[in-house]
Amino acid sequence: MASEPDAATAHAWKALGGAADLAAKVSYRGAGEVLPAVLPVRELARAAVGACSLAAAELLAARNGGAVTGTEVDEAAVATAFTSERHLLVDGREPTPFAPLSGFWRTADGWVRTHANYPHHRTRLLGALGIGAGGGRGGAGAAPVERFAEALAGLTAVEVQERAYAAGGLAVAVAPAPDRGSAAHGRPLAEVEEAGGAGGRRLPPASRPAAGVRVLDLTRVIAGPVATRTLALLGADVLRVDPPGLPEDPDTHIDTGPGKRSTLLDLDSAEGRSTFRRLLDSADAVVTGYRPGSLDRRGLAAEELTAHRPGLVVAGLSAWGRSGPWAGRRGFDSLVQAATGIAAIEAGADGRPGVLPAQALDHGTGYLLAAGVLRALADRQADGRGRLLRFSLAGTAHWLLHGIAPVPAAAGAYRAADWLTWTSSPYGRLRHALPPVRCAGSLENWATPPTRWGTDRAAWSDTGEGGA
Repeated sequence: MASEPDAATAHAWKALGGAADLAAKVSYRGAGEVLPAVLPVRELARAAVGACSLAAAELLAARNGGAVTGTEVDEAAVATAFTSERHLLVDGREPTPFAPLSGFWRTADGWVRTHANYPHHRTRLLGALGIGAGGGRGGAGAAPVERFAEALAGLTAVEVQERAYAAGGLAVAVAPAPDRGSAAHGRPLAEVEEAGGAGGRRLPPASRPAAGVRVLDLTRVIAGPVATRTLALLGADVLRVDPPGLPEDPDTHIDTGPGKRSTLLDLDSAEGRSTFRRLLDSADAVVTGYRPGSLDRRGLAAEELTAHRPGLVVAGLSAWGRSGPWAGRRGFDSLVQAATGIAAIEAGADGRPGVLPAQALDHGTGYLLAAGVLRALADRQADGRGRLLRFSLAGTAHWLLHGIAPVPAAAGAYRAADWLTWTSSPYGRLRHALPPVRCAGSLENWATPPTRWGTDRAAWSDTGEGGA
């Protein structure tokens, strides 16, 4: 193992509250210039996975009373996992790409980035511009792209942004490239605080880091589900909870659903909240991906959850962070890239805004979030206390822009095919990326394929607890 820790890994590990001397237990196997970009995306990606692998090793040691073992991360596995949605095949079919109205568009004074992959977001965005919604996600009946482009060209980028926000749609003005040499203020990479008094259960010895850990997954799209599929890989019983009437994109669910189960609960109803609290009575962690304050209105604020269940770990994920003028806004990786200046830094020679070689803010935040939960559970073994964890895509963006120094790529060959496998599932035969987290007690692949979205009982897998 390396005598000196990788700087980015050490930074992430410190942000998660880890002991500094453990960071040197992570080493990396090179694969050449994977995830090439102007910004140090490879360094971010491997550090996030490295911190997660180390956190898993730490929890296993805390449960079994041994020393934390070293872990090696393969950069080829990391590069494949960070682009997992692009490698997915469902019975030979490729996933649906970004919708026609999602992307960069010229405005009267610059550029705007839109996100319209989900039908309700598309409808709201078109409504903000005074254009009829037409059909579904592209295809027959869809609003012509030319008409959409014309409407945007007549407005400033900020006008589009604010009109979309007021209508519940998604668009942000593309920000100029920031001064990367400055210590610009931004969101923290992670926030960790103790919650409540002692009383959390002590996890028994186990062969897998998160064996028997019960996780309620209230996340959607990529970052949160990447975190919880990683916890499932390590042995956790993960139950994803979604509201009825708001389906997940099927391909996204297939990509991020391995190892987990999926149920529907209406948390706006008394019955749904009652079922949720019965599940909470024996949960170890709750992972949320809703905008700050949205669960508070349902009596499910983080502080209320930890008061109800002493020792609970509550990890919250948002796009823009829990404070500031944009805290209540929706956001996705692509929008955060645009708003933070990443798109301007990665621009092409023609001046058109660019993108990172992967949705690195989503995937990177996902692995950091999983690492945070694992670290919190390891700390709970010692003090019995719960933890409140907070992460944001904007915080990870700030880390990429201002907190990571480039590291020369080690020689090695990269073939994505080496890190892909085939699995049978209720959706058909899947080609998918293998997990990049490797440590003592981890599996090379998830134990179960994704179940169909919303079709599982609201109960833990080993009991009937929780109701139908």
